Formats: sequence, C-alpha cells, structure tokens
Amino acid sequence: MIKAIIFDFGDVFINLDKEGTKRKLSEMNVKDLPESISAKNREYEQGFVTSDEISEHYRTQFPQIEKEDFLNSWNSMILEFPEYRLKFIQKLSEEKDYKLILLSNTNENHIEHIKTKVPFYEDFKKCFDAFYLSHEIGMRKPNPDIFEFVLDAHDLEPGNCLFIDDTRENTETASRLGLHTWNIEPTHEDVIDLFTTKKDLF
Repeated sequence: MIKAIIFDFGDVFINLDKEGTKRKLSEMNVKDLPESISAKNREYEQGFVTSDEISEHYRTQFPQIEKEDFLNSWNSMILEFPEYRLKFIQKLSEEKDYKLILLSNTNENHIEHIKTKVPFYEDFKKCFDAFYLSHEIGMRKPNPDIFEFVLDAHDLEPGNCLFIDDTRENTETASRLGLHTWNIEPTHEDVIDLFTTKKDLF
C-alpha cells in the first residue's frame, strides 16, 4: 500500500532543456567540460561550494565567460512550469491520502531563478509535507544515502513509497532499496497521469 509519493522536480513538474546550458556555453567557445568541472558541479549540487565559487571556477577555466553570461547559460535549461501541474499537486495535498515529498538534485542558482520565473513557487512548495533540495541537505541522487535519509526522517518503509524521477540511475537506486518507482519519460508522459499510469499501485 502506497503511503508516500516522492517526486523529483525537474522534468516532473518544471520543464527542462537539459542541453540548454551546453548550447549556451558552446556559443562562448566552450566545447568540452573537463572532469574537474563536472566534479565541481556535483559539489555545487550538494551545497559544498557557493554560487560565487562555481562561477569563479568556470571563469578561471574559461576566461572568455563573463559572470552574467555564466549565470544566463547556467539557468538556460530552466523552462516553463505548467500551471496544470500545480493544480494536480494542490489537489493531492488537499486530499491528504498520501505523504507528499519533493526530492530534487538542484542548486542555489536554479532555485533563485525559479523563484523569479515561477510566481506560484511558494504555493507549490506548500503542497508538500517535506521539500528536500540537494544543495540544502548535502546529499544528491543517485547516492543511496539521500533515499535512506528520507525514509528515516519520515519513518517510511520502502515498499510503501513510490518514487517518481526522469533519470534512470536515480530510479534504479530507489528500486534496489525497495521503493516502487516510475521512471517518467517527459517527452510523452506527464505526472498528472500518475493514477492511470501506475494504477496497479493504487
């Protein structure tokens, strides 16, 4: 029996263009990112480096990038948040049939950008019993510790949880830990269809 639904944020509620940043950087003649940059990105997602430090790291590696250009390219992957998805999660919240938890790999720059871009961000946030952002809790998916943290914090059994995420390695980790999963495909699936797509669980 499902008692808790754990949602990802990007490409579940808010649409993403995951290649957007890469395209913007390529326009500034940044073609390939070294592993040191990828490692720094992961650290930034866990709050281990600041927004100024991630910007400085990129601009040290690629001096042609201006600070404002870096921020614009970084945030270019964030697209629209369809309001019908807000209505979906608001209805779920009002019904109180399930514990609702958001669990997102993100970073300070993206969240600050979303706050300015999405006028109902705070209304969205209020729908959840818990709202976990990787840079605020020092953990990121797909590491098992972030799932164990959520389960322990809310005294949940894995078999009573459904985890929804668009990234397969994240759902694979959750599945190995015993959670039910939906590896949502944002090109042709939508979270609002949850109770028809995963009707076998409900």
